[in-house]
Amino acid sequence: MGLGSDMYRQQILDHYKNPRNYGELEDPTFSHVGENPMCGDEIRMDVRLEEDGETIEQVAFTGDGCAISQASASMLSSALRGKTVDELLEMDRDDVVDMLGVEISPMRIKCAVLAEKVAQDGAEIYRGELESEKTTTED
Repeated sequence: MGLGSDMYRQQILDHYKNPRNYGELEDPTFSHVGENPMCGDEIRMDVRLEEDGETIEQVAFTGDGCAISQASASMLSSALRGKTVDELLEMDRDDVVDMLGVEISPMRIKCAVLAEKVAQDGAEIYRGELESEKTTTED
């Protein structure tokens, strides 16, 4: 990979060192936590919906983990603003990998998709479609 790949690596490091939307929301519509036991990543996603109950107004996250999991949570927290819950639920791992902009090894894909899975599970719990105390990438 060439210069473009280096740019994306720098972007990942920037989001890791200076995460966007890090913290907890007051009065989130839903919150959910998850972990990737293989890497030790832990993430909590807080989501506030607009009055329509479908459009994502704000997202925040807290947690600890490797650069990929934390950068992914930071990027996702920004990317979800203005999307609908349906759009969140339609996302897949390719969307996250595209957002990160670099190839992710099979060993690290669970790190990359943790925040997405936590947010999606939180949305399904909010809708009454899932019962789960904690998301894990081992499921």
